[in-house]
Amino acid sequence: MANEFAKYIKSISIENLWNKLTVKWDLHRDVNILSGINGVGKTTILNRIVSFLEQHEGDVSSTLRPVEGVSVTFDQPEAKFIAYNVIRSYDRPLMLKEVALKVDKDILSELDWQLYLLQKKYLDYQVNVANRMIDCLGSDDPEVRAQAASLAANKKRFQDIVDDLFSYTGKFIDRKRNDIAFRKDDILLLPYQLSSGEKQMLLILLTTLVQDQQYYVMFMDEPEASLHIEWQQKLIAIIREINPNVQLILTTHSPAVIMEGWIDNVTEVSDISCLKQ
Repeated sequence: MANEFAKYIKSISIENLWNKLTVKWDLHRDVNILSGINGVGKTTILNRIVSFLEQHEGDVSSTLRPVEGVSVTFDQPEAKFIAYNVIRSYDRPLMLKEVALKVDKDILSELDWQLYLLQKKYLDYQVNVANRMIDCLGSDDPEVRAQAASLAANKKRFQDIVDDLFSYTGKFIDRKRNDIAFRKDDILLLPYQLSSGEKQMLLILLTTLVQDQQYYVMFMDEPEASLHIEWQQKLIAIIREINPNVQLILTTHSPAVIMEGWIDNVTEVSDISCLKQ
């Protein structure tokens, strides 16, 4: 039976962008960076793709036929579904504040709310990893039992990366807790108490971790907005270190994001769009 889940998106077509442009974008398997001046349509293109995927419930798209002028081609033509997520870069005030306050009084912004939801996924991720470790340790096969330790390696690598990034302010993950929290000078800090840039980076990396190295598409709209330049330079590499199976589709204005070997993965909006005939 053919696999119904695609690994990545091969190409995207958009008709009638602003009622005058046609867009045809052939994608790389790993990293795709959309560039161009303000107002040329980077975010609009990203939003149209995401809107197409959101026509269907859950994290999947169940059709390859055009919807509102948008169509996608997967790596496997017979696939009907693809796992994806979207990360926005701006820490706006929370729209549904009354709902969030009933959950946690410290949730005040969109990033806070997304981090709160991710904490639940992080706990589920840990349970899944622990269950797989137990299955390995219960095996009669010595090679299978030896795999148990490697299952926890990605979580540790995530923690090491975050600690290294946050070390300049003296923060580090409290590894005795099951949720994500930090220590600084023996003071406990919840994610909501971080700076906007720290929240943004944590959101990106935690979203990547809980994918559990599965095939996945991550859309990011100007992810560098709150990040200082050293973090911008490292961003793509550390995402792919945590999940080498992720396909990144992002917009950016920052040269720093592409400095670490990604210049060949940059596409100008003008190169993939033409006036409608």
